[in-house]
Amino acid sequence: MKLEIAVVSAVGAGAAASEGAHRVELCSSLELGGITPSQGLMEACMEHVDGRLEIHPLIRPRPGDFRFSASDVDTMVHEIRHLLAQGAHGVVVGALTPAGDVDVHAVQRLVDAAKAANAEAQVTFHRAIDQSRDPFAALDQLLTLGFTRVLTSGHEPTAGAGLQTLTAMVERAGDALEIMAGGGLSLEDIPAMHSAGLSAVHLSAKKTVSTLGDGAISLGAQDGADPTAYTVTDREVVRAAKAKVNALTLSASE
Repeated sequence: MKLEIAVVSAVGAGAAASEGAHRVELCSSLELGGITPSQGLMEACMEHVDGRLEIHPLIRPRPGDFRFSASDVDTMVHEIRHLLAQGAHGVVVGALTPAGDVDVHAVQRLVDAAKAANAEAQVTFHRAIDQSRDPFAALDQLLTLGFTRVLTSGHEPTAGAGLQTLTAMVERAGDALEIMAGGGLSLEDIPAMHSAGLSAVHLSAKKTVSTLGDGAISLGAQDGADPTAYTVTDREVVRAAKAKVNALTLSASE
């Protein structure tokens, strides 16, 4: 079973690499669901991981829904080209129509851009599938579009709640597409995911850091949120997840 960690910094990527994760999904603003990381962040992450794991940047030009305009898609195509040229192993993309189906035209452009930049690039469809009208109809479309894997919680708020659907998705995809469980995934969920036939799990493994006690002044937040808070990768959670994965892999080989 493969372990993927969502990270927002070069330090987080380095921690994931040191603790034995197989790949990272690199993004910015994880608290907004993630948006495309900068090229500078990509370069710094490459230096920190030093080839020890794969880096897969999220390609999402804004927070909010997954109904992207032509201009949004153009931006995403440029981001794909630049990040793959920097050495990314793949990209994480997704787009939906107003009806909640896979936006085949937009998604095909993104896949084509990735393959044009690097024929070996992996392409992951992200949790937009969990906001789709029908995850199985979406999966059937993705099977024809050149994707490597799908990140999903099984059309539920958390992967644990979506286990039944995840199991059915694995059966439906067969060997043509990897189904990776993610979204509210806990360490305790990992064995069940392995038993269901999932070959990869995705965790944010995050914790929030705050310096509010230092007397910080809000610079514009109106919702009462801590103006100093930010998200970092929790190395201990990554280590515990890797231990779970290792134990399951060892058990399966005996």
